[in-house]
Amino acid sequence: MNATLATPRPTASTPSAPTPRPRLRGFAAEAVFVGRSLRHSVRDGESLLMAIMLPVMLMLMFTWVFGGAIDPSGAYVDYVVPGIILTCAGFGASSTAVYVANDMRTGIIDRIRTMPLRAGAVLTGHVVASVLRNLVATAIVIGVGVLVGFRPTADLGEWIALAGLITLYILAITYLFAAIGLAAGSPEGANGYGFVLLFLPYLSSAFVPVASMPEWLQPIAGNQPITPIVETIRALLMDTPLQGEAWWAIGWCLVILLIAVTWGAWLFRRKAGRR
Repeated sequence: MNATLATPRPTASTPSAPTPRPRLRGFAAEAVFVGRSLRHSVRDGESLLMAIMLPVMLMLMFTWVFGGAIDPSGAYVDYVVPGIILTCAGFGASSTAVYVANDMRTGIIDRIRTMPLRAGAVLTGHVVASVLRNLVATAIVIGVGVLVGFRPTADLGEWIALAGLITLYILAITYLFAAIGLAAGSPEGANGYGFVLLFLPYLSSAFVPVASMPEWLQPIAGNQPITPIVETIRALLMDTPLQGEAWWAIGWCLVILLIAVTWGAWLFRRKAGRR
């Protein structure tokens, strides 16, 4: 009897491991989203214009309408410009909360997670773009201040220190607004929550000396973050001796930045998930 050759059974082939998606190296992903945020800023010209025009209008109002009553000598513009700079930074950074909240609502983060990009890069893009926008707006505000009589006496070293402090403040407050955008349930809510922070300069020495305020308000105004920051900016611009406020200003900026980054990272991991 002839032996029948058994037909070998086909063996299941082992599926090959999926090829990992190549990631953009370095800060290429962040650069992509910085460009995206800047393009959005150009398209949303109304928000950018208002972030510049509102502080400028405040400066003109305080200088020409209230300035004579506050300081009849006409030197009030030198006092108020540092406060307007911080107000401008607040208005400009507040739009970051709306942009971040809108990205979270529209699902752009989920789409990014399917790409070879770090999902957190979108948050970095918003922050860096906001810092760049605010630095340009700050330069415009200072320029308008010069046109209406502001005469800074800072030397080169003080201008460099001033630029560093303003950049640090803008970075800190922008990250804080980005975290607010993550915490808010909608762009409208982010706009409302962030609006509360815009009142802080009015409760400081930005527009009037703390000593001129009611006694019960002076401890609040004198010990909140904006007062040492605005006093340091004023001292640098007008070439007056720096007091201990400079260290308090840097310290407050770093504390705000640390809290905002930690809070924002936790919110982002919770809402967007890890990559």
